[in-house]
Amino acid sequence: MVAAKKTVSNLSPFIPLSFRNRIAGYSIFCSINNRLALVMKSGKYTLGYKTVLKTLRNSKGKLILISNNCPPLRKSEIEYYAMLAKVMVHHYSGMKSEMRSSGLISFTFQEFSLYNVDLGTACGKFHRVSCLSIIDPGDSDIIKALAGDN
Repeated sequence: MVAAKKTVSNLSPFIPLSFRNRIAGYSIFCSINNRLALVMKSGKYTLGYKTVLKTLRNSKGKLILISNNCPPLRKSEIEYYAMLAKVMVHHYSGMKSEMRSSGLISFTFQEFSLYNVDLGTACGKFHRVSCLSIIDPGDSDIIKALAGDN
């Protein structure tokens, strides 16, 4: 006898609707981070402003991730190059804001926006990452997943 896997859909009669929405929002966010980690392992990518512009000029980038606290001038320049190269841009809003918008956590104190730290952590790096370009996603389906969200 095989035990059924406990998922949100199997437990839906027992879990209130508000908790089901919270769990679904959290799993979507985790899947983006997991897909990004898979790109770091099996795909090709570049980190940093200068290399992102180089990949956009050479039309090698397939997806651009920009942290929300990237300076506005840099952000607009990257978006302009991406528009010319017809490359999708995703604004990475970080772990805390995704969890707050899904209702999993709520902060009462003033919070600092460290989205580039969250992006660096999601990439498995110990430094801040303001933007990254995915050249080859490898085994990940992050491009399809983020295209479906937009």
